[in-house]
Amino acid sequence: MQLSPTRAAQAAAPRRSAPVPAAPIAVAYGDGIGPEIMDATLRVLDAAGARLALRPVQIGERVYARGHSAGIEPGAWDVLRETRVFLKAPITTPQGGGVKSLNVTVRKTLGLYANVRPCVAYHPFVRTRHPTMDVVIVRENEEDLYAGIEHRQTDQVVQCLKLISVPGTEKIVRYAFEYARRHGRRKVSCFTKDNIMKLTDGLFHRVFEQVAAEYPELEHEHLIVDIGAAKLADTPERFDVVVLPNLYGDILSDVTAQISGSVGLAPSANVGDGIAMFEAIHGSAPRLAGQDVANPSGLLLSGVMMLAHLGQHAAAERVHNAWLATLEDGVLTKDLHTGAPGQRRVGTRAFADAVIERLGEEPRQLRPVRYDAGAGAMPTIRPAPGAPAKKELVGVDVFLHWTAGDANALAKRVAACGSEELRLAMITNRGVKVWPQGLPETFCTDHWRCRFQAPRAVSHAAVVALLARLNEAGLDFVKTEGLFTFDGQPGYSLGQGQ
Repeated sequence: MQLSPTRAAQAAAPRRSAPVPAAPIAVAYGDGIGPEIMDATLRVLDAAGARLALRPVQIGERVYARGHSAGIEPGAWDVLRETRVFLKAPITTPQGGGVKSLNVTVRKTLGLYANVRPCVAYHPFVRTRHPTMDVVIVRENEEDLYAGIEHRQTDQVVQCLKLISVPGTEKIVRYAFEYARRHGRRKVSCFTKDNIMKLTDGLFHRVFEQVAAEYPELEHEHLIVDIGAAKLADTPERFDVVVLPNLYGDILSDVTAQISGSVGLAPSANVGDGIAMFEAIHGSAPRLAGQDVANPSGLLLSGVMMLAHLGQHAAAERVHNAWLATLEDGVLTKDLHTGAPGQRRVGTRAFADAVIERLGEEPRQLRPVRYDAGAGAMPTIRPAPGAPAKKELVGVDVFLHWTAGDANALAKRVAACGSEELRLAMITNRGVKVWPQGLPETFCTDHWRCRFQAPRAVSHAAVVALLARLNEAGLDFVKTEGLFTFDGQPGYSLGQGQ
């Protein structure tokens, strides 16, 4: 799969390609400015000689209004499965409960596990503080907090589960290294917060280090996400390919796009095994709809990524180089226009016309791009299952909804429900230990975690018996989490003092 120009091929001479059969693609015109920028994009791709057989699908506001909570009608899934390539304009997601994010639904339903976002500076033609910036963000697309598993458990507390898996992490990390190898990149960086989330982010970091060892020709580094984000905003030139869990990747890919010049210029590819969705990263901007002022560049460059993915490298080069030449000539939409000498402000349609006029041209100052068909397709990444560990139940965390007193009063009631098999070891509130030896200054809510531990492995029946005793004592348990060891190592975070 070819998603962006390879640095190794930058100096390659222009080449002719044999005619390419028309590729079937699903196309969604979206909401707000979506129809305008999609029309502009398709006109440019067609003028460049792209061989595409369009199959429109309807998504977004009108589909939500017809009662489809995911924003996509059932029949559209058949088109997506048949074409396996989706060019999507932005949509408007209704506010409030009861509706789902269409982007998240499509990514997870079709297994589009890798979100690839090149962020490039176009200095001096687009304002940026980082004129040599050229960073690719590779974001995990299916797991993390975006699993969307949330619950209200008490009057005062809700939770969201953060899920990180070994195979999911290996797929995205391996994708990042394969991408770097095939695109002439030199380094892969990883950001996590494993100094705090030692199990979830710790797993992501550990798998990153394991996979990195298989690519000795590439540099690799790990940074804690807060300092990594600070360095990315301040000195993005030090980064090349950055791989991140879902939430961090979502936030930092937008930050990276903006500091390169504009979120409005940023394309993206959502990639799975033999299937991909291409879209601009910005929203539908309904207030600008119908005014012929929107910048189609993000979607147009997503279309370029799509052409490269389809093997239509010559058309991808023609569009990309013509777009760069358009920037150099100072032809800019409202969002980029500064009034500087030599600039000409145009609307959406006129910008597309300007790119079409320059097809066959190359930029004079910016580096021309080359899409190298010889870089090779991205492999299908299928992590091998590891040997199962010896798993033993050694305790349980029971979460209670309780308002009848302080931690000491709760401990007295809860401890009486324990047994020789499972004894109360600790109570926390919002992750802070409040019993034994809690501090009176600690602020507490109505959501309490009571940890029961066993001197040796116990059965699930022991946990069920404990819950029955808590119920008989009038204690409202809202959630349980088993405490397991895996090959003797704790599979749970240790509390203070443990």
